[in-house]
Amino acid sequence: MKAAVFAAGYRERLLSFEGLFLLIFLATIALRFYSLDVKLFHHDEAIHAWFSYRLLTEGTYTYDPMYHGPFLYYVTAGIFSLLGDSDLVGRLIPALLGTLLVPLVYPIYRLGYLDKKQTIVAALFLAVSPNMVYFSRFLRNDIFIAFFTMVLLVALLYYFERHKVQYALIAGAAVGLGMTAKENMPIIVLIFGAYLLYLIWTRKVRLPKRWIRDLALGALVAVGIMAILYSSFGAHPEVLMDGWLRAIEHWTSMHQAQRLGGPPYIYILLFLLYEAPILILAVVGVLQFVDIPGIVSRWRERKAGHTGSPDEGEAAETEAETEASREIGAPPVEPVQGFKDRLREVLSGGGELRPIDRQKEFARFAIFWMILSLGVYAYIGEKVPWLILHQLLPMIFVAVYMMTTKKAVVAVVAGIFLVAMTLHVAYTPADINEPIVQVQNSEDLREVFAKIDAADKVAVATDSYWPLPWYYRGDSASKLAYYSQKVSEPTIYGGDFDVVITHDGDTYPTLDGYVKETYRLNYWFSYEENKERVLEYYFLRDGKAGSRNLEVFSRVPTTA
Repeated sequence: MKAAVFAAGYRERLLSFEGLFLLIFLATIALRFYSLDVKLFHHDEAIHAWFSYRLLTEGTYTYDPMYHGPFLYYVTAGIFSLLGDSDLVGRLIPALLGTLLVPLVYPIYRLGYLDKKQTIVAALFLAVSPNMVYFSRFLRNDIFIAFFTMVLLVALLYYFERHKVQYALIAGAAVGLGMTAKENMPIIVLIFGAYLLYLIWTRKVRLPKRWIRDLALGALVAVGIMAILYSSFGAHPEVLMDGWLRAIEHWTSMHQAQRLGGPPYIYILLFLLYEAPILILAVVGVLQFVDIPGIVSRWRERKAGHTGSPDEGEAAETEAETEASREIGAPPVEPVQGFKDRLREVLSGGGELRPIDRQKEFARFAIFWMILSLGVYAYIGEKVPWLILHQLLPMIFVAVYMMTTKKAVVAVVAGIFLVAMTLHVAYTPADINEPIVQVQNSEDLREVFAKIDAADKVAVATDSYWPLPWYYRGDSASKLAYYSQKVSEPTIYGGDFDVVITHDGDTYPTLDGYVKETYRLNYWFSYEENKERVLEYYFLRDGKAGSRNLEVFSRVPTTA
């Protein structure tokens, strides 16, 4: 009897809101940290890890906008110093920050901007989203930006709820750290800032009495963090003068070059490939928010019931406009003076607050955030898969709007699709033909590594040599001679190399005494080569993939 009561109580606690949220959080941890080094480092990961390793061992780092901000390098060098330098350790910080996205949903719920069903489903989507999981196991800057975005959001909500300076300081730190992580953080700041101005102007939130002090302190924290990290702790103060200009010039040129281009709707295709349930529910959420059925029915009622004269209709419209003007505090007779009075009132924190539906207002913000993000990244010429995170994050909050029990059940069932895609893209220990991959180093390299490990001297006669500097660093680096181009055959023979590595686009037909084998160096999904068969690819996943290949010449052992 006691055992039955205990089991019933355990199930009740497990299926409670807190129990379900904890289970989702534990699943989040497992999905981020399990077999974290199952795949070789991506091309960019190897570069980021190598720069971090050099920062740790040589103390050298200078900001270069091509490789984004300094935050990644300093925290990765820090974790290397504590736990050693390896693929797994290099991915620990991204995995941690990707995990912390889920508990950051809870304070939004505590403030009443999400109900329990919305909170559970939002946490579930963040936990099992293929892109969220994949790029949480990936040493790039974008999961850092997603994390700092969530911290900034929570800090702002709490600041305007409780008017305490510590939340302004946290918001400033989130902005500063985000700005030092990647150059797209200003997009987030501008979107949040624009909506905040709308909330203040419409009296949905009130500026605290000491908001100028709090703003100044928050800005001081943000600028201080940026100054410290971008100047490499004072070693390169010149970066503070021209770093921002070089960043603008670099990313403007990248936008114009469209080096990794695609159509404006490319991210919608990626959402359909990996996040279809979230995209569909987000569309439903927008339709629920604007209340399309209600708009249509009210229009029909007005059309059927309107019998007044045109003058009556115009009078009614004029009265409504006047009432609206009064509501927003803009006197109809003297608009300029009314604007000044309103501005003075807003800046002083005066005026009566308008009552709001918190969940609806949060949904309005999420829709605003999502639409602007989709528009910005549709416009930006560099179409790389990890930028989807900054569009996916607000989309998740739109998708959970008006989360009825029926809609929640649909979301949980649809989550099976997300889990299946996550298992496929994040845990397949082989090359995968997926757009989520961009210049991923091939698993074929493990065979190349085995040949290098067995050799005493290796010639790398090509400029396509990443990720070799990362995988052969420290003491093992001495066996590799990097020529960065094809060299003459006498140079090869005179070097007495056991292994010679070239790129298949510029190689040797043969080398006397060596046997040649071809291996894939890295690969990527090619939209241009598959755009005519998008629907077929969606189901078969058998599209063409672009690749770079290495030709490896291994010396034939001589017989005694």
